[in-house]
Amino acid sequence: MASGGERDGRIEPSFGNKPRDERDDDLRVDDDDRAARAPRRKASRKAPSKRSRRGSGRGQRRGFFGLVRRMVYWSLVLGLWGGIATAGVVVYFAAKMPPTTSWAIPDRPPNVKIVDVKGDLIANRGTTGGEAIGLHDMSPYIPQAVIAIEDKRFYSHFGIDPIGLARAVVTNILSGRTVQGGSTITQQLAKNLFLTPERTIERKVQEVMLALWLEHKYTKDQILEMYLNRVYLGSGSYGVAAASRRYFDKSAHDVNLMEAATLAGLLKAPSRLSPARDPEAASARAKLVLNAMREQGMIKETQLAEAMSEPATRAAAYWSGSENYVADRVMQELPALIGETKDDVTVETTIDLHLQKTGEEAIRDLISANGKKMNVSQGALVSIDGTGAVRAMVGGYDYANSQFDRATEAKRQPGSTFKPFVYLAALEQGRTPDSVRNDAPIKIGKWTPGNYNGKYFGQVTLATALSHSLNSVAAQLVMEVGPKTVIDTAHRLGIQSKLENNASLALGTSEVTLLELTDAFTPFSNGGYKAPVHLIQRVTDANGKVLYENKQPAGERVIDERNVGMMNAMLRRTVEDGTAKKGAFGWPAAGKTGTSQDFRDAWFIGYTANLTTGVWFGNDDGKPMKKVSGSSLPVAAWKEFMVAAHKGVPIAELPGHYNIENVIPGGTDELPATNAPSPYDQNAPVPVASEDDGYWPPAPDMPTGSTRMIDRVPVAARGPVPPADVGGGLQPSGKPTTLLDIIMGNSQ
Repeated sequence: MASGGERDGRIEPSFGNKPRDERDDDLRVDDDDRAARAPRRKASRKAPSKRSRRGSGRGQRRGFFGLVRRMVYWSLVLGLWGGIATAGVVVYFAAKMPPTTSWAIPDRPPNVKIVDVKGDLIANRGTTGGEAIGLHDMSPYIPQAVIAIEDKRFYSHFGIDPIGLARAVVTNILSGRTVQGGSTITQQLAKNLFLTPERTIERKVQEVMLALWLEHKYTKDQILEMYLNRVYLGSGSYGVAAASRRYFDKSAHDVNLMEAATLAGLLKAPSRLSPARDPEAASARAKLVLNAMREQGMIKETQLAEAMSEPATRAAAYWSGSENYVADRVMQELPALIGETKDDVTVETTIDLHLQKTGEEAIRDLISANGKKMNVSQGALVSIDGTGAVRAMVGGYDYANSQFDRATEAKRQPGSTFKPFVYLAALEQGRTPDSVRNDAPIKIGKWTPGNYNGKYFGQVTLATALSHSLNSVAAQLVMEVGPKTVIDTAHRLGIQSKLENNASLALGTSEVTLLELTDAFTPFSNGGYKAPVHLIQRVTDANGKVLYENKQPAGERVIDERNVGMMNAMLRRTVEDGTAKKGAFGWPAAGKTGTSQDFRDAWFIGYTANLTTGVWFGNDDGKPMKKVSGSSLPVAAWKEFMVAAHKGVPIAELPGHYNIENVIPGGTDELPATNAPSPYDQNAPVPVASEDDGYWPPAPDMPTGSTRMIDRVPVAARGPVPPADVGGGLQPSGKPTTLLDIIMGNSQ
């Protein structure tokens, strides 16, 4: 018995015919069953018997398997209740859906007709891309590439891929954000055909149910064919046939392996990964698709190597004309206004095609004539009326070669075009255009904002300092009012980008877009009211039903009426005798030029009582231009556009009235070496950037709001102080306020 127990791990009674030495029916007592002697008891304390060890192991195993049984049991219980809850949610949302008998596949994607303010066609987006084709009519690489990167178990799942979904959930949880989707091709088709883009539990449940319905009603090939013919692949191309023509100028039947991988790669981000916009990004994504095809055995190693060796190539021109920047912007904004577009719609924009073409020609002609000799390759223009309606928007030199919109997407340093917000903040704290500051070399910590070639005026009014873009005065003002006050002022007028809270903000070191900067100047032209920028005026369906209409209320006042008059009195000097005097064209106009460090960006934002127009020139890679400042090409383009825009329009004065005194006459683009004898060291090293901006090195070591180490700035008298009704700030005290006063604690 003992030996049998050793074999099976436990001792049990046995009643079979066993050998004598294995039977226990003679009731003999084994040695192990006898009373233990002391030595044995002692030994047992040192080392447990085999039977004790067997018993201990049996208890441990019973505890472990019991734990496993309990875990399995509760997992089943929780799974059961989870299934019941899930079924309840599905039933609830299913009850809100129409009967399956009414479900039908739309005939085609809708067309979006985009027109200008006169009803003239800007562009068609939607079904104009191409026709629907069968799987047999397209290159076999196309469906293979799409399946490889989007849904590798497409032909084996039932519309939902539990494995892919679980993998996506785990990946997203581990990464802490959504980096991978778990939707199958069938689910994507269901979403594109029937649902809105919103991400809700209801929409996801409906997506799953529709996917199951599609799998039940159609074959796998039919589902894949519908998907490939309707999916959006960028640049207004719906379906692989349209995209093949758009990007490769060939039939989908003739698409090679690399081109098929490129089309499949577009599904992740059609605009960003477009080979017409970023061929390098498109190629990198296509290579990921190729590797996925190889891993799944769809292509051979030799095919992979050959496709991988193909260089990234920019897609050939398809559309031309800057109006396509407008169409792209419309398509970006439209879903937020009317949701998913399921029927043909007409979008009425605020664009005037005549002005659009005028702006395009102004930008293109100047770059064509000066591009090589001045190393400038891109330009952009935006024109906005007093209500915030965009009348023209040119996003680049040539849309056919680059669809990147530099008017709305590119953020650049605005240089001195940011200074009006500094001066407005100063006016709101009690200063006037006649307030005097000393234009001289200054030092704020390690930051030395200098004027062009070290040229200084000495005692100047704020009006003169702004019209001639004197950096030292702007730096003094931002330290007087505080960078945070300037930031609040700029945001109040329309700047949306983040602005850095430091002194160099005065010279335009925080990046903004041309559209938002132009919009922020609009309150100067319309009398002080905020003008929310908008491009879409109305959207109607095929039956004329209005789906959306811009009915924004009158803008709130953001600048006090008196301060509007003072700002316009100063800014019009820029056009009359300052850095933008070459832009004068007979209408009362005002504005501000700007140039970023090393001539990387050149700006002019100018306005009349009719329109506010902003112009930018530069290079996409940020390379410096050759002496292109805000007072050169931007002013020339602005004038050409504004002359055409104001032809036949009655002349109107800028809003507000203020007579400026003590303005230095005879201002020029090139500042004079000095206007009066200066006691300051003109030989001090002051690096500069351009004639209208000067130099602004970053000052990361300077604390926010710091007023330390202000060198060589004498006391300067200040002019009369008006009330400050907008923005709060200083109250009139009759005492002069300068940087030296602030340092000594004598400020208001």
